[in-house]
Amino acid sequence: MIRTFALLLLTTSACWAQSPQVVDIPSRPGVTQRILVLTPDKPKAAVILFAGGDGGLTLEADGRIPKLSGNFLVRSRQLFVEQGLTTVVIDAPSDKQSYPFLSGYRQTNDHVADVKAVIAWLRQQAKIPVWLIGTSRGTQSAAHVATRLPLADGGPDGIVLTASVVNDPRSRAVPEMALDHIRIPVLVAHHRQDSCRVCLYSDVPRLMERLTTPPRKELITFDGGISTGDPCEARAHHGFNGIESEVVQRIATWIMTP
Repeated sequence: MIRTFALLLLTTSACWAQSPQVVDIPSRPGVTQRILVLTPDKPKAAVILFAGGDGGLTLEADGRIPKLSGNFLVRSRQLFVEQGLTTVVIDAPSDKQSYPFLSGYRQTNDHVADVKAVIAWLRQQAKIPVWLIGTSRGTQSAAHVATRLPLADGGPDGIVLTASVVNDPRSRAVPEMALDHIRIPVLVAHHRQDSCRVCLYSDVPRLMERLTTPPRKELITFDGGISTGDPCEARAHHGFNGIESEVVQRIATWIMTP
């Protein structure tokens, strides 16, 4: 049974057709996948946002996000809505609501099943394309799902990889995945000054070279903004700090361009 919690939130934004909702979607036996859903008026497409780090938002029924609320995609969720996109922020599933959350789980069959259930739910709500957008460790989720779940089997219509994990000795980086299985559009967005050790811009060409099968692909490079603190955290160039609106607008335009 899918549980939906309508949030008691008011907004002055004219693009919201309804209040944000927290939805628990059954994804595997005895397991639910919790998501936060923001729906604009007349959505043109839907995006599922995968935070980086351990991916554990610990999303509450009233919509509060205790963890990772400052993550680039999580803090930018309203910007996607303003671009006319139904926006879903995905949490760890109910059986992964404690440390290490999604760490070590992103490239598993169970994770694919959880995401597939969310895609199916979205397509029941409206007949619009569904895209996956990941940032940092979230790119390992989006890319892995795309390699394992083709569109014809309930997979996404396309994926966007931002601040991708491109070289990591401790886990399988995105270029090491079976990218030749991907048959949907792929957009890669990266900051030229990203100095996170596993997401260096100098390693991005290797990712682009491995993307040989998507019908459409592009790398969009960003500059500028503000970088503070740990280079692998959300307020550094790694998290597109200070240029969020530009990045989201470019992503949305690419998604909605045939």
